[in-house]
Amino acid sequence: MKARGAVLTRRGAYQAPVENWTQLAVGEVVEVVRHAQVVARGTVEEVSLSGNVLWLVAGAHDRQLCLKSDGVIVRRG
Repeated sequence: MKARGAVLTRRGAYQAPVENWTQLAVGEVVEVVRHAQVVARGTVEEVSLSGNVLWLVAGAHDRQLCLKSDGVIVRRG
């Protein structure tokens, strides 16, 4: 049996998805998941007022556009 503390502090533990993207703050680190695979990881640069579009910065010059309509899940990470 594993110690309870070890289970709670594991990095791979379940993280709840952010349903309303407008709750994300600029500068917050997030992961984008599609089909149970992390497809992007970065810092929130901008979120649309509708909460359907999210811009991420993954590196010095790497920006990525994420659309809620693509069926991706965003979670804080």
